[in-house]
Amino acid sequence: MLISQERLRATRVLIVGDSMLDRYWFGSVDRISPEAPVPVVRIGREELRAGGAANVALNARALGAQVTLLGLVGDDEPARQLSGLMEKVGVASRMRAHPSFQTIVKLRVIGRAQQLIRLDFENHPEPQALRELLDDFEAALPQHDAVIFSDYGKGSLSHVGEMIRRARAAGKPCFVDPKGGDYSPYTGATAITPNRAELQAVVGFWSSEAELHRRARQLREQLALQALVLTRSEEGMSVFDDAGVLDVPAQAREVFDVTGAGDTVIATLGVLVGAGLPLREAVPLANRAGGIVVGKFGTASASWDELMALEGPAT
Repeated sequence: MLISQERLRATRVLIVGDSMLDRYWFGSVDRISPEAPVPVVRIGREELRAGGAANVALNARALGAQVTLLGLVGDDEPARQLSGLMEKVGVASRMRAHPSFQTIVKLRVIGRAQQLIRLDFENHPEPQALRELLDDFEAALPQHDAVIFSDYGKGSLSHVGEMIRRARAAGKPCFVDPKGGDYSPYTGATAITPNRAELQAVVGFWSSEAELHRRARQLREQLALQALVLTRSEEGMSVFDDAGVLDVPAQAREVFDVTGAGDTVIATLGVLVGAGLPLREAVPLANRAGGIVVGKFGTASASWDELMALEGPAT
């Protein structure tokens, strides 16, 4: 089944979760500090990028979809910078600002093309802010074809279970990039997309493919999922659903930076399924999109033209 670019442009995707601002400081390293055995980085430039759910929104938008981003930010400069990044690419940002909340910022210091340190700035949202976010979700849901939940464990998705119930009752496919050791809040989702480490934290280590298949099937049944989509790095991706197991091999590409690859995968799945493509047909394209972004530095995205360039002209 082919999806035209016109259909992609008409697809409306709602993205909810932990948005953050990725700040990069690039500099040169010429000496070691006399105060401690650490490098001294002379900062030459700064770069701002969208992270977390905001990066998922950028990836969905890069495919041509109409995208709305919901979440919580502070009443601060990082929130305004993040809003500017969304506005620049045409993402409809409905971020709720609360003075008690600090916009999540990840500051990475880069020297000699290597990340030297990452500094995180964050706090946990208050219950009132989370209830208001649930109201925002209820209001936005009817105008969208699919929902993506980007959970980074920062608290914005404390009501994700209720959100999933409301979305599924409205007939909307729901995709979750999960976090933590308890996946029960994601019960009823269309699909979840854990990586190997995330899945092992929930089902335990497996010693064979047969054991993985058994544990994945049990988890899928326990959570009433249509599918469990496991991202396996150099081994590609595996889909566990009613039809059995579908293994999709990794794309043979040079890996430069895996930051945000999971965001790309779930954004691609959400957009394509929202546009009407069956999940099993969407997974190879999501796998290909993930292969493209790991060849780029930092959080990045893959466009529809890039995806189609690997096989031929876009439809």
